[in-house]
Amino acid sequence: WENELELAEHIELADFFRMTYGPTGPFNAKPFEGSRSWAGARPELRLIGYDSNGVAAHLGLLRRFIKIGAIDQLVGELGLYGVRPDLEGLGIGHSIHAMLPVLRELAVPFAFGTVRPALQKHIERFGRHGPVTILSGIRVWSTLPEARLDKPPTRIDDALVIVLPIGGSISDWPAGTVID
Repeated sequence: WENELELAEHIELADFFRMTYGPTGPFNAKPFEGSRSWAGARPELRLIGYDSNGVAAHLGLLRRFIKIGAIDQLVGELGLYGVRPDLEGLGIGHSIHAMLPVLRELAVPFAFGTVRPALQKHIERFGRHGPVTILSGIRVWSTLPEARLDKPPTRIDDALVIVLPIGGSISDWPAGTVID
């Protein structure tokens, strides 16, 4: 649980995210300056993998309602996914399956997340080991983490949407081309 993390753990996670997200662009590492271990909303739960070198992998979870078309849908939103660069390609991403019992316990019907199109092959490989559905052509409308005078308060992304049925089937996922 988020409130069980100590300051030293937040500092270690912030370093992990700067190292993991920084190579994808300096703006991706910026939210993790200092000891901040989250980008937008703080996760409710974290799955953290450790090895002798510290944090090896991370996945955050936050229960929330999203709106798909006109339907409010409860999801377990997955984010802050990362694997330490020296461990990429070793199958650690499959550790997300360790989160499935927790998602069932939280009674969310779906796990949901978005990724950049560049990660499609990675997610497809992961999807071979479970009922993951990748949806494209869906626009995701969200509020920026911080209101700024030089930008609108919201953005629309054309990300890949990942849906993992937890308590039902993908046929229960609402139809729609915009997620709010």
